[in-house]
Amino acid sequence: MEKITLDQIVEGVKGKILKPGKTIEFDKVSIDSRKVTPGDIFFALAGENFDGHSYLDKAIEAGAALCIIHREDLNLKDFNENVAIILVEDTRTALLDLAEYYRRTLNIKVIGITGSTGKTSTKDLVAAVLSPKYKVFKTKGNFNNEVGLPLMVFSLDNSYDIAILEMGMSNLGEIERLAKVARPDLGIITNIGLSHIENLKSRENILKAKMEITSFFGRDNKLIINGDNDMLQSLTSDNYKIIKIGLENDYNFTASRIIINNDHIKFNVVEGGKEVENPIEVGIPGMHNVLNSLLAIAAARELGVTYEEISKGIESLEFTSMRLDIVNCGKYIIINDAYNASPDSMEAALDVLKNYEGKRKIAVLGTMKELGHEAFNAHMRVGSYARKSNVDLLLTAGEFNDAFRTGYGDESIFTFHTGEELLSYLSTTIKEGDVILVKASRTMKFESIVSGIQKTTV
Repeated sequence: MEKITLDQIVEGVKGKILKPGKTIEFDKVSIDSRKVTPGDIFFALAGENFDGHSYLDKAIEAGAALCIIHREDLNLKDFNENVAIILVEDTRTALLDLAEYYRRTLNIKVIGITGSTGKTSTKDLVAAVLSPKYKVFKTKGNFNNEVGLPLMVFSLDNSYDIAILEMGMSNLGEIERLAKVARPDLGIITNIGLSHIENLKSRENILKAKMEITSFFGRDNKLIINGDNDMLQSLTSDNYKIIKIGLENDYNFTASRIIINNDHIKFNVVEGGKEVENPIEVGIPGMHNVLNSLLAIAAARELGVTYEEISKGIESLEFTSMRLDIVNCGKYIIINDAYNASPDSMEAALDVLKNYEGKRKIAVLGTMKELGHEAFNAHMRVGSYARKSNVDLLLTAGEFNDAFRTGYGDESIFTFHTGEELLSYLSTTIKEGDVILVKASRTMKFESIVSGIQKTTV
């Protein structure tokens, strides 16, 4: 973070100085009193299960030089006289406001990424293809909400050329608030699926929510979208440039000569109808990652990166953990995709399983959350897709076992109430040559199944 003065902070958060303190410049923000370092700005955020105001003493003891609060009932005499105190209406809003103010001080291009699935993988790919030409920052982990994204903005400084910021949401208005902070020069929408339909009720509303990434776009902005997605394919705009990628039509960027292997994909890019001579090889499996790669390549080309640089960048690709992690256990293979799940990502993972070389294909699937009234049909659809994908054995756990069975049929399916029961059964049935896909929503904690079967001997 570049240095920012107390007066600038007051202006940014629209606050009032209650105590001026002794420090006039700051370059680090913290929201966790356990992670405060000397000289930090500490935001006392309040949530349903915690209140940062209760930890002000610990933050100050750790060296916080400025505390931003919204409670007026605090006795300021209890605070160290060297610590500045700013009062705001709401500390969560103030965090966004200061990040927006700070973003305007930076001479840096921002790429915003959203979509129902594939955000993190695409973020990692974009960072890789840009890295040979630019100094790139990318969102750490899943810091993509109204608390996480401002913290990522505060991690930036003018030594970076480009920041890649992931933008998540669970309802309307959230991405617009993130876009107001980040002001992306270029946006990417991976797809529109069923994630968060419980809150948003329809895919049309999900599209509307994702399109909020363009809320502050003008003539110089660009939006890259997956044209193969049914909700995005007919999208047009007179206000900014739209770039489409895909496999099903003659888009701005498409792919030819596609090869899907166990641990990588290979294809030739077709840009503007002209095939690029040298193929692109990406060290991850799955047809869906051809689309994610095309999104990244389109972004790189818009920013002047050559295909030689793109290939070099992909060689150093670093992926976020627990997303399609191929674990070789010697006599059998685990495809660990236990981080999250939606109907689209389930089908993409089943495609990887289908194309993986092995004797038996076993799918271990759990509940997909936040699907509301679409939940039963969505789980049934995944069960049907598993059958079409020639899965030899389907094991499920959670509240939608009946839906999986309805889609898959009664043969070669076993259902369990808990992941522990499923693991107990699976551990006794694994055979040499098996390929096992493990996938469910994060709350199912299916990573414990992965760690459990890693200990299984055949």
